[in-house]
Amino acid sequence: MYNKLQYISQGNTVEEQLYNIHKALDNGCDWIQVRFKNQNALEVFTLAEAVKTLCKEYLAVFIINDNVYLAQQLDADGVHLGLSDMNVAEARVLLGKTKIIGGTANTFEDVLQRTAENCDYIGLGPFQFTATKQNLSPILGLEGYRLITEQMKIKNIQIPIYAIGGIALENVESIMETGIYGIAVSGLITQNENPTQLITQLNEKLYVTI
Repeated sequence: MYNKLQYISQGNTVEEQLYNIHKALDNGCDWIQVRFKNQNALEVFTLAEAVKTLCKEYLAVFIINDNVYLAQQLDADGVHLGLSDMNVAEARVLLGKTKIIGGTANTFEDVLQRTAENCDYIGLGPFQFTATKQNLSPILGLEGYRLITEQMKIKNIQIPIYAIGGIALENVESIMETGIYGIAVSGLITQNENPTQLITQLNEKLYVTI
């Protein structure tokens, strides 16, 4: 099954991105989603190619945000698609059946759509306000996750759901109690001064048997 902790990369330059990704990998995070928005194609390619090598070295999962063609070109482990990106069926044709395709969702209707599209996992959020993303969708909070996971049980939907958006260490236990599968974080790891301790604590909370 998939890792319960995903790191979504941060940084305004290739160097910043690589530094932050290396930090995450070095300290035990083994699922990296490369997110490098509003940059030229050469820089995005340069970063993604370097991250592929790093992920191979660390035996980590290598996912590219949005860019299906780049994921295909670099033979990434998969791609994560926003609701306004290429549709999942089209991405599946390009990438093949064995690649991981994740999709963003904000509502139960989005979850139904993503399930119908045969996504492999869903990033559901935002949990709370985050400065990482522009044009933020309506905030879900614990109650939003609880409602959506309950509706999923009724419909017998069993796709892994990752909470995303402004998650802090102290939120993880209560998020997992809603029935969420895992979490995707960015700033939490990037800005932490003791990432080894943080990632250890996150994994302890994520893999505890409830």
